[in-house]
Amino acid sequence: MMDTFVMRHLPALLIATPLFAAFLMPLVGSLGPKVRSAWVFLGALATAAVGLALAGKVLATGTVIYVFGAAIPQQTLPPDAAFPIRIMFQVDALSALMVVIASLSSLGIAIYSLAAESKQSGLETFYAMLFLLIAGVLGMVATGDLFNFFVFLEISSLAGAALVAYRVDDGVAVEAGLKYALLSTVGALAVLTAIGILFAQYNALNLATLASRLQFTALDQVALVLLVVPLAMKCGAVPMHFWTPDTYTTAPSSVTAFLVVSSQASLYGLFRILFTLYGHLVQFSWATFGWFLIVLGVLSMFVGVTMAIPQKDVKRLMAYHAVSQTGYMLLGVGVGLAVLGDAAALAQYGKTAMAGGLFHVINHAMYKGLLFLTAGAVFYRAGTRNLNKLGGLGHDMPWTMVFFMIGALAIAGVPPFNGFASKLLIYESVFRFSPFLSIVAMIVSILTLASFVKVFHSMFLGPRRAEFAAVREVPAPMLAGMALLAVFVVAAGLAPQ
Repeated sequence: MMDTFVMRHLPALLIATPLFAAFLMPLVGSLGPKVRSAWVFLGALATAAVGLALAGKVLATGTVIYVFGAAIPQQTLPPDAAFPIRIMFQVDALSALMVVIASLSSLGIAIYSLAAESKQSGLETFYAMLFLLIAGVLGMVATGDLFNFFVFLEISSLAGAALVAYRVDDGVAVEAGLKYALLSTVGALAVLTAIGILFAQYNALNLATLASRLQFTALDQVALVLLVVPLAMKCGAVPMHFWTPDTYTTAPSSVTAFLVVSSQASLYGLFRILFTLYGHLVQFSWATFGWFLIVLGVLSMFVGVTMAIPQKDVKRLMAYHAVSQTGYMLLGVGVGLAVLGDAAALAQYGKTAMAGGLFHVINHAMYKGLLFLTAGAVFYRAGTRNLNKLGGLGHDMPWTMVFFMIGALAIAGVPPFNGFASKLLIYESVFRFSPFLSIVAMIVSILTLASFVKVFHSMFLGPRRAEFAAVREVPAPMLAGMALLAVFVVAAGLAPQ
């Protein structure tokens, strides 16, 4: 009976679990650091368990629809409802994949943070905000309602801004947090305006209902721009990427790793808008918006990697590589969107390009999160992120070095790691669309590999340095968090199907 009840309400539990953990965090934290750490671990473990169970249910039964407040939650809202507003979750295969990413990442990052942040003060607030960020991201990828997507986007943005500014860092972190909050607020205002335009015309907020009523009027086109631009900014696409280096560099590494997942959730929202909401319209210019994503993707790849190469701060370097990797996702999905009106091209390579782009979303969240955690581990022991001041750490931090190698080889697209699996799909399909674009993508991967070879050499190779004579491997929780993400990176590369 209990199993049936839990399985029926998994979508609600997906949000309720991290919210409950966040709500009780101040009370639990007052009982001592050991009780607080246990609560953080249990909250993250329960969230991951619910996420995996929900994904398993979707895999077994198909799309899961859940209406909050309905007598039978699995029933959809009646079309003649007096007031067609209800919190509705609609979890399909793509949503389930994003839920798995966020759930597993949150577990690994929470375990890592138990040691990484143990020396900081105000940890009750830190973990409350972290669980709010997790709830916001999970809500963004699970909801089937446009307004509730905005609500969860705001939750994740505000919690993310607070976490970015958490360490203060002589005001540098506060400045980065304010920048993130300001841009997120402006972007959310544009999203809310677009939602108001659509609701005023069609008296609906549910994505499926809106898609069935959309007529692609001039107002609909304005709403499309107001939705696409801020979501492209939130995922760090060039030329709207300028918040990314400051935010990713100054935030604690455990926060940065999950902000990557948050940016992928915004990318998911962008794809939902273009395909689920507007993609069926005959009047919709698929090629135009496909090329829009392709141009954003190529710019992001090229600008990101060229800005990363000269960086001396390892986290800032990784932040620019995050921008570069977002370009691969935009390129793959953009090619699929560009040929959406050509059935033959769509069947031959369009679907493969989209699959590669979406697969890269999953892979990037894992290997980039792993890389940021390794950077945090180096800073935890060495006390600096400056590559010119590092060296020889591989002697005393062998596991951190191994995890860094796994993440670096994955981001560069070297087999058999997961980055290669998704990039290969993108290379092959994009080559059939435009050989030039495929060559650009390969060149960016070569430059990425060269950049991370430099980082690996600067941090881990060479003789032991006198100033790091007392350095030793990071605590077990940090290693466990990195290991969880590393296992996924390897497993998804060995068995990409």
